[in-house]
Amino acid sequence: MLFWIITAFLTLAVLATLARAMLRGSAGDRPPAAYDLDVYRDQLREVDRDLARGVVSEADAERARTEVSRRILTADAALQKHQQTARASGGMITLGVTIGAVIAGSYYIYMQLGAPGYGDLALANRIEAAQILREERPGQDSAEASIDGQNLPPDVDPDYVVLVERLRQTVIARPDDLQGQELLSRAEGRLGNYTAAHVAKARAIALKGDDATAEDYSQYADLLILAAGGYVSPEAENMLERTLAIDPTDGPARYYYGLMMSQTGRPDTALRIWDQLLREGPADAPWIIPVQAQIEEMAVRAGVNYAIPAIGTGRGPSADQIEAAQDLSPAERMEMIQGMVTGLSDRLATEGGPVEDWAQLISALGVLGQMDQARAILINAREVFGDDPGAADILSRTADRVGLE
Repeated sequence: MLFWIITAFLTLAVLATLARAMLRGSAGDRPPAAYDLDVYRDQLREVDRDLARGVVSEADAERARTEVSRRILTADAALQKHQQTARASGGMITLGVTIGAVIAGSYYIYMQLGAPGYGDLALANRIEAAQILREERPGQDSAEASIDGQNLPPDVDPDYVVLVERLRQTVIARPDDLQGQELLSRAEGRLGNYTAAHVAKARAIALKGDDATAEDYSQYADLLILAAGGYVSPEAENMLERTLAIDPTDGPARYYYGLMMSQTGRPDTALRIWDQLLREGPADAPWIIPVQAQIEEMAVRAGVNYAIPAIGTGRGPSADQIEAAQDLSPAERMEMIQGMVTGLSDRLATEGGPVEDWAQLISALGVLGQMDQARAILINAREVFGDDPGAADILSRTADRVGLE
């Protein structure tokens, strides 16, 4: 309510200013009576000057003043009548239309861009609210219970359905058959029975034990999310984290992790994850199209002026660096990332490099929270590429994404 009270007072203040200016009128629209008044006042001053020079007598000057004053009163009455008529007709109509347009336009814009019913939240409060939402969101079972039963795809061969039913019976009889569980998981997924598919995949992972790969966990997370209708549950998040702990470059897991962040009130984090996926590519990766379809909306939600980059222009880690990162703890992996950032910074300082490398360094420093250093690198890069409009555009988009501008 306080917001609407303040808004009402501000609107009234603006409308009062507009009304005063419109009712007063402009100097270019003066009626003839106004010019007559100017002439008569000059005549009065002229009579006084003639009397002072002795050109006319006191009696003649008095008669002239009386006549001019009478004309002034007549002209002033005509001017007042004209102003009242203008205010009562066109002026008031224009004022009414303007007031209506201001009120209606302000309300429409707020309803489109504002958040009616929501108070202002500081960044720390929004992050805290997002964390609570993430911790208290529904589990996998609740999400699946809210989804309508799966129907067979229309193009499925009936003979294939019969084969899948036989496979189900075989797996029931041989629950520890790893190959059977894998085949059943793929078959159920093809039929759209994602719940049965992820149950079979979970059993296959349990049978593999420590031999389960990042791809296994990524596929399991994918089936959990499909079974929940695109919702990333805490159980799916756990599988995504296990995937990325083994292989930090897994594309589907990174895409779904960004989706989870967007669903829990952190579009800024989702934007950073998806932007990096686009920059790394490749263009034919299966996650590129869904990222392109959603990333602009994510940028709007994050409050970032964003332009989709060219696919595959980023500079990702080498194959050796990826392999080395797989056996590290989270703290060791962060230390390794810091070392890679330092190495890139040193190379750019001594040897230079393309603008994409500078943009990657600025983004990495922003992710690490080293904003002062990121700002210094941005200033340096703009000096290096000062005459290149394309490079300047890339640097500006990077600065917007990181939050430096």
